[in-house]
Amino acid sequence: MSAAPVNQLDLTPPPVVKTIAQRSLMVGVVFGIVAVILAFMRPDEFYRAYLLGFMCWLGVSLGSMAILMIRHLTGGGWGVVIRRILGAAMRTVPLLALLFIPVILGIHKLYIWAQPLENIADKHLREHLEDITKTYLTTNGFILRAVFYFAIWNLLSFLLSKWSKQTDHAGARDNTDRFKAVAGPGLILYGFTISFAAIDWVMSLDPSWISTIFGLVVLIGQVLSAMCFAVVVERILFNYKPMSEMLKPDFVHDHGKWMLTFIMVWAYFNYSQWLIIWAGNLPAEITYYLRRLNGGWGYIGLIIVIFHFAIPFGLLLSRPFKRNIRKLVWLAVWLMLMRYLDLFWIIEPNFSRTFKFTLADAVVPIAIGGFWLAYFFRNLGALPLLPAYDPSAVEVLEPAHHH
Repeated sequence: MSAAPVNQLDLTPPPVVKTIAQRSLMVGVVFGIVAVILAFMRPDEFYRAYLLGFMCWLGVSLGSMAILMIRHLTGGGWGVVIRRILGAAMRTVPLLALLFIPVILGIHKLYIWAQPLENIADKHLREHLEDITKTYLTTNGFILRAVFYFAIWNLLSFLLSKWSKQTDHAGARDNTDRFKAVAGPGLILYGFTISFAAIDWVMSLDPSWISTIFGLVVLIGQVLSAMCFAVVVERILFNYKPMSEMLKPDFVHDHGKWMLTFIMVWAYFNYSQWLIIWAGNLPAEITYYLRRLNGGWGYIGLIIVIFHFAIPFGLLLSRPFKRNIRKLVWLAVWLMLMRYLDLFWIIEPNFSRTFKFTLADAVVPIAIGGFWLAYFFRNLGALPLLPAYDPSAVEVLEPAHHH
């Protein structure tokens, strides 16, 4: 590839990246202090909110890694222009491994299977747990599996990041085949690990309930979160060079189409889960929806159906809407809020039969997000916004150079 476009287009991230990183860190510290106070004053509410916030931001990180691997397998300029955004989000996995420690510390407050069985009043649940806590749901097993999940995710992140950084220098080797060799098995590993992580960390909150598609429900929510986040960041960068010259309407259009695809698949997985459970009509399975359709939780479910699927689906059918980054970004922000609400609706009814929203449910996810965003923007500012000497960069650089 010719170096001419590279020489004439400064690919350095704009100073606003560093500014946002600093402000995010301040938000993380301020809200983090309040969160620590809540941890001592209302520990039960704190740990529930912490799991909620952790799953929200984990979704952006792992979803970004999945989209990055999809791009390496399929190609396309749509993925090149946001490749460094996705990579910066993916490289926050070490931070999330550290942030998982409070979940381990709160295991006895979060998970009924980690508590003394004699404290459980429900005889049938107690008998069920007597079997499962001897084989799978053990504290040591929970921790060891988490270590394994994070080891896999960190290894994938390390390899993809290492080879990507090599393409920032002239004369870099073509790593396309390396990326493909990792991305194929990597997507399979991601699917398996996040499915088991979803079972361990979320589904086991109610050990009497099981769904074979639950892991896929969490997975598709993660990739949707990640694509929406990438759209938000590219909109911020669009006010500055080089993103203002690299981001073409065709690329934005593709990002909108990915959002539409993920929304439809998310709706399909959730509807499939509901339909199978409704058709089976088994007492052990319907408790999941009975909890979430009564006590005020049903209104949250209705909001999710309308504002997470119906309205976004309708808006994303519009071609002009999908090609306008200034409009698409607002839907992306909205969908990220809906992802939070969806996870809230999945997690919180395990602890309260009637609708309940606490101060911790707002403060703790913002605190985690502040630290996560500070680390993300630090990562984003550390590398050029495009792997300039990667063969795929020509799909973005040559049009920008020509323009």
